[in-house]
Amino acid sequence: MIEIVPIERLNATDLNMYQCGTEKCKPGHYFGPAVRDYFLIHYIFDGKGIYQVGDTTYNLNSGQGFLICPGIVTYYQADFINPWNYSWVGFHGLKAENYLKKANLTIENPIFTYRKDDFIENCFKEMLNCKQMTKSREVRLLGLLYLFLSQLIEENNQPLYFEESVNRKKQYVEKVVEFIEINYSRKISIAEIANYIGLDRSYMGAIFKEYFNTSPQNYLINFRINKACNLMKNPNLSIGEISRSVGYDDPFLFSKMFKKIKGIPPRIYRKNNMIIE
Repeated sequence: MIEIVPIERLNATDLNMYQCGTEKCKPGHYFGPAVRDYFLIHYIFDGKGIYQVGDTTYNLNSGQGFLICPGIVTYYQADFINPWNYSWVGFHGLKAENYLKKANLTIENPIFTYRKDDFIENCFKEMLNCKQMTKSREVRLLGLLYLFLSQLIEENNQPLYFEESVNRKKQYVEKVVEFIEINYSRKISIAEIANYIGLDRSYMGAIFKEYFNTSPQNYLINFRINKACNLMKNPNLSIGEISRSVGYDDPFLFSKMFKKIKGIPPRIYRKNNMIIE
């Protein structure tokens, strides 16, 4: 038996639940090999099974869980004699990976054990109970996801810190790029990005230039214009609609920035690059 909670995703950039559910698996039931485009955690209530990542196979049973990371090929299968009964939660967001690292859950270390009490089991039960809610389901689910991750972090004995020097800078720069790629379609400022990352604007610009040889502002503009070029392949979209879709409410400003990057106005670019079927 499988039970899934329908979720309408919130516009939350830090953390967003993608799906959750539970299943009492039949003997030998399996999934994969396959990849996901979000983080997915399974927690086993009873029974056992195997989880494979690359060349590594983990034999798991009740009280254990496993992490599936985006873009990684995985395979998991219930035991033929004592198949597992598990629940899962899928999520993504700018801070998702950082929360998992604080819980010592990574591609290299995707397994955790939690048997001290019923906290995690109750979290999943509460998630499933949200199926009956209509007005506040997504907000309640997001709160439960935070509780679930906070408990995993609390039980992790590893120190909570970023790697120093070069690795720390790289993490900051990756966060800037990630923020831009998720939020380019709305009106954002470099000051907003710096505030979100928790850095001084000048320092953020300096370390960003070390890696990309350009400023965050120029990176944002180029990213938006390249997205606009892709949207121009759709003949049903007007220049104004494309402009708004990449974060420019003013189509004249959009045309000005487009010409600055591509050397020609957007209408001429579209005409020159129109693909004749």
